[in-house]
Amino acid sequence: MLKEYDVVIIGGGPGGYVAAIRASQLGLKTAVIEKGNVGGTCLHAGCIPSKALLRSAEVYRNTKKVEEFGVIAPEVGLDFSKVQSRKEEIINRLFKGVQQLLKKGKIDVYEGKGSILQSKDVLVEMNDEEQEITLKTQNILIATGSRPRTLPGLEADENYIMTSDEALQMEVLPNSIIIVGGGVIGIEWASMLVDFGVEVTVIEYADRILPTEDKDISKEVKRLMKKKGVKIVTDAKVLPQTVEKGEGVSIKAEHKGKETLFFADKLLVSVGRIPNVSGIGLTNFKINMGGSFIQTNQYYQTSDPHIYAIGDVIGGLQLAHVASHEGIIAIEHIAGKQPSPLDSALVPKCVYSNPEVASVGFTEEEAKKKGYKVKIGKFSFRAIGKALVFGESDGFVKLVVEETSNKLLGAHMVGPHVTDMITEIGLAQVLDATSMDIVHTIHPHPTLAEAISEAALAADGQEIHA
Repeated sequence: MLKEYDVVIIGGGPGGYVAAIRASQLGLKTAVIEKGNVGGTCLHAGCIPSKALLRSAEVYRNTKKVEEFGVIAPEVGLDFSKVQSRKEEIINRLFKGVQQLLKKGKIDVYEGKGSILQSKDVLVEMNDEEQEITLKTQNILIATGSRPRTLPGLEADENYIMTSDEALQMEVLPNSIIIVGGGVIGIEWASMLVDFGVEVTVIEYADRILPTEDKDISKEVKRLMKKKGVKIVTDAKVLPQTVEKGEGVSIKAEHKGKETLFFADKLLVSVGRIPNVSGIGLTNFKINMGGSFIQTNQYYQTSDPHIYAIGDVIGGLQLAHVASHEGIIAIEHIAGKQPSPLDSALVPKCVYSNPEVASVGFTEEEAKKKGYKVKIGKFSFRAIGKALVFGESDGFVKLVVEETSNKLLGAHMVGPHVTDMITEIGLAQVLDATSMDIVHTIHPHPTLAEAISEAALAADGQEIHA
């Protein structure tokens, strides 16, 4: 069987399905090949399920301090099976929504494994029947995503060692856990599990957790995680060869010039993700690679002009919203339009721990390295009425501002609901706004966003409520 398309997309995650919808809007006959469920890792094994669990953990934590709000309630318990059921209900609802969007766009979805035969032919091995279908297409978009990276000797097993994939399917919470890796995923899991009452130890190779964030953010998150009960060990190199399994799992790490033993019920490996590039036909022809990642130009076109790639398979910022934006740019380029290239400095990044972390633009250190003379505006949530009303006043907003022009170079936040607030600065940077433009934007009272206005004032020593 031979079918013809303008675009065939391999992978139906947030990069692939968003690209498919945009292609449909532009009148391109489009097919999506997905071996799992459309929605990809983000919907089924990443963003959405982990945030559903984080929300349950947040509610559970908050119920333990209701008396601070004058609420008298009986002792609160946790039914983790219902936590997992709620997570699955959310996933299923969104999954059906994505299916409906693709149907609305008259996009053909093939449930199977796609591999490129040549630059205009894609073979589909269907999941549910012993059948192969060849799709003829003018353009191919690779959006196959990534999977959790493991360490040799620390591969996931059925009892003791997990990646985030296995952790999302836990039926019973452990009493204790070691998390190897203090990046975004590791800190989200640490925050979640400690709020569920698990004893958590984080072992990080770098000299600080969240090493890609501004140093002030890393320092504050470490303080607040330790305040919640998370044990954090930095500058530590785990030694996979020392792992032992029995009543629990133990492992040694080099720390402060000696080997330290750590023991827990479970171990979670959270050391990044690797691209899904094997088995999709890249060996059938020459595509330029950068290590294990596919190389593209600014429009996500590979060295073969008919083949594009987006999302985690090309490296860079491995974020769902980035993959979606890249997919739109690629499709518009295929359609002959002139899309604006993505500026990574304008991409907001979020950590959905408690407290939340959000940032956009340059860190203070990055801005200085790029030659900017900077001034810093910093304001604590402790002076914000709405934060006190919420009972969540830890954290701050930090703005990195160019000294003479007042140009906003970056924003870094830690505290309540900052992942919902960061878009204000993202939009300000897109519009090339200054810190004074933020000051002249009236922020309603009482809101958490007042901290942004006060931080902008603080860059010139003019904050009102400090």
